[in-house]
Amino acid sequence: MEINSGDTAWVLASTALVMFMTPGLALFYGGMVRSKNVLSMLMNNVFCLGLISVLWAVVVYSLAFAGTGKWIGNFDFFGLKDVVDTFPPGLALTIPPLLFMAYQMMFAVITPALISGAVADRMKYGAWVLFITIWVVVCYAPVAHWVFAPAGWLFRRGALDFAGGTVVHINAGIAALAVVLVLGKRRGWPNHPMPPHSLPLTLIGAGILWFGWFGFNAGSALAGNGVAAQALVNTHLAAAAAMLAWLVVERIKSGHATTLGAASGLVAGLVAITPCAGFVGGMAPLYIGAVAGALCYLAVSLKFRFGYDDSLDVIGVHLVGGIVGSLLLGFFADSTINEVVTDEGVFLGGGTDLLLDQIVAVVATIVFTFVLSYLIAFVLDKVMPGGIRVSEEDEEIGLDQTQHAETGYALERV
Repeated sequence: MEINSGDTAWVLASTALVMFMTPGLALFYGGMVRSKNVLSMLMNNVFCLGLISVLWAVVVYSLAFAGTGKWIGNFDFFGLKDVVDTFPPGLALTIPPLLFMAYQMMFAVITPALISGAVADRMKYGAWVLFITIWVVVCYAPVAHWVFAPAGWLFRRGALDFAGGTVVHINAGIAALAVVLVLGKRRGWPNHPMPPHSLPLTLIGAGILWFGWFGFNAGSALAGNGVAAQALVNTHLAAAAAMLAWLVVERIKSGHATTLGAASGLVAGLVAITPCAGFVGGMAPLYIGAVAGALCYLAVSLKFRFGYDDSLDVIGVHLVGGIVGSLLLGFFADSTINEVVTDEGVFLGGGTDLLLDQIVAVVATIVFTFVLSYLIAFVLDKVMPGGIRVSEEDEEIGLDQTQHAETGYALERV
């Protein structure tokens, strides 16, 4: 197909927007940890821009998109070989192939960064580096191939994921659960309060995420067209509805509507609409967002019931939000919005074929990534001197000083 300058301009801008989401996520998470760990959290996120980008260019893009195998790609694009003028098999777009690679790279960058919120306050920096290096190759690349590459088995089956409900959010959320089970609880959790040290930072980060998500979702149309416009509107409406739903449930359950709840709620809505963004229309994003906001709020409390220490609620927001959006797509998918939809959602008169495909995609991603993520963390914990967790003394002092020899806030006079 001929390269279209308008489509190219939109995806170039979207690539930059998605890149900006990673520092936004760093601020979102950074404000929620205690002040002695803020730089550690910022570093764990921003570092992904360096490491994952290099790994993506060298090998991960090839494993995710090259070849015609249904389980994993091959090495045809190793070291960006032929990427300038060659699309992955089965793709014919109106943007340069190199731009498609760059756009997908930003998705790969932010996905492991999402996991960092679950392991906050207690994971060694070196262990984090090793974990995400291995994880992006053995977990992210296969799932991205299954869902996004036309050769992938879930793509062929008919499962839909417009912008990463399974590939990004369920993938990262279930990995977070696996790692925290190996890592263990923070010292003093849940008996001692560990409140956010800077909610203004968190709200700034949430705003950047909302802004960047327009590139994440509307950019996934890979063209400047009506589907992109629909995805942008859906993204905004779902975030708005989820914020309101979270705050309503929070007010009923706790008696207060909080700024942290507003930030968490809007992100839950953004997560849930991600797989649906270019496949639904009308009031569907409001329904999807509202359901996600309410259910994710309730899901966050599960960590206290089951005793897993998900520090910043990655599981409650990203895993649960990703599942909610992926499954609700089976009810709201609309072929008049996007011709890619061949099986209408249940609520639009379709059967259960798409819903069953969505269930298969969700279950397959959860089982595959949980098992491998747990194994990666478990093996690293056994082979690294002292394991993957910092010592009790280092945890008490804080990761900023013990892992990076820095302090986030210099309050004394200079």
